[in-house]
Amino acid sequence: MEIRNKANRIRLLTLRTPQMRAFHFSWFAFHLCFFGWFGIAPLMAVVRDDLGLTKTQIGNTIIASVAITILVRLVMGLLCDRIGPRKAYTWLLCLGSLPVMGIGLASSFETFFLARLAIGAIGASFVITQYHTSVMFAPNVVGTANATSAGWGNLGGGTTQILMPLIFSGILMLGVNEALGWRLAMIVPGVVLFFAGIGYYLFTQDAPDGNFSDLRARGELPEANGEHGMGASFKAAAKDIRVWALFVVYAACFGVELTINNIAAIYFFDNFDLTLATAGMIAGLFGLMNIFARTLGGVFSDLFARNGGLKGRVRWLFIAMLCEGVALMFFSQMHVLTLAIGIMLVFSLFVQMAEGATFGVVPFINKKALGAVAGIVGAGGNAGAVAAGFLFRSESLSYQQGLFYLGIAVVIASLCALVVRFSPEVEAEEAKAYTDAVGEDTGAGALSLR
Repeated sequence: MEIRNKANRIRLLTLRTPQMRAFHFSWFAFHLCFFGWFGIAPLMAVVRDDLGLTKTQIGNTIIASVAITILVRLVMGLLCDRIGPRKAYTWLLCLGSLPVMGIGLASSFETFFLARLAIGAIGASFVITQYHTSVMFAPNVVGTANATSAGWGNLGGGTTQILMPLIFSGILMLGVNEALGWRLAMIVPGVVLFFAGIGYYLFTQDAPDGNFSDLRARGELPEANGEHGMGASFKAAAKDIRVWALFVVYAACFGVELTINNIAAIYFFDNFDLTLATAGMIAGLFGLMNIFARTLGGVFSDLFARNGGLKGRVRWLFIAMLCEGVALMFFSQMHVLTLAIGIMLVFSLFVQMAEGATFGVVPFINKKALGAVAGIVGAGGNAGAVAAGFLFRSESLSYQQGLFYLGIAVVIASLCALVVRFSPEVEAEEAKAYTDAVGEDTGAGALSLR
């Protein structure tokens, strides 16, 4: 798919262009999806007591919250190619708000498990966010655009850890008991998600020159059937070994982040004898690194591409992944709170830079099947979270041991980045596109405030 008039600079303080409206609405929608997706995580200590959940049952609900997203991300990538990111996001946000509000009706492990399973579908929002920015921005800034939009969206994992305990505490101040308080608290992210879906439909468009339906009507975009249909798109992506290499890589970075979002609050609560609010605040620091960390991953990807082309992007991805794995192993061995927090922040920096670096490579794998590629790679993140979840559901394995083994797995997975290679023809084509995009940019850099 070739989209014209992509932006070659990110002007943060404007909503006048369709590219920047898509940028800001997509990261904000993803941020809100994290708010709903992991809203219950910092309240799990209360939910555990209310529903009488065991560690194994909590582990199963963590797995449920990310497992369904694997399938939905695959479907959502294909839907983006077919109906466009605008309609795809609208439907996901509005429908996804229902189980977020409905989880408060859970009265047993089984109903709570099913609710978390349903909520997991909104995690597919990531694919739409990356798809939308990929079709809106030129090669010289697409890595930065993808990483920043996803990073500010992932930031929702940090704000959720901080805000949900505060919302919960505020409800308790009204005289509500804890058993009802956590249920009422989850209504807040659900309502916000629904209205965000309406806003996305009203204020964004699929591509710089219009919605996909308009582009197809004008003959500027092929119809979504035959060789350009969902089946053909998925087949083209699925038979490319590079896509599956990035699937593994993303499983070992975003999958790890999802796992930490789920266990961080209860980990600090149980291991360092903290209050629920304090544990949530510390856990929130991990996600708050997304303010800049994932953006750095994309910025470095674009910078490595300036001198090393697509090979440079892959080289940077490997470095970030390797450092992530080593940092995670060190974090698992920390028993002093201040040291644990410090190493956690270093680990958070590299895990999020690795995510940004991954989607600095994705837009160049197969432009005609961008949605399918983004969907498969994005699903890898959730597959990694599911696999990691089994480390933290066992009664015989401590969280520290699970984190150490996970760090080893990340180091091994980093080698998969080296499998991603491009033909000389593609390297030359993308080098020219990069140079042309830079040449058209008369500004002072990829990211600017005007």
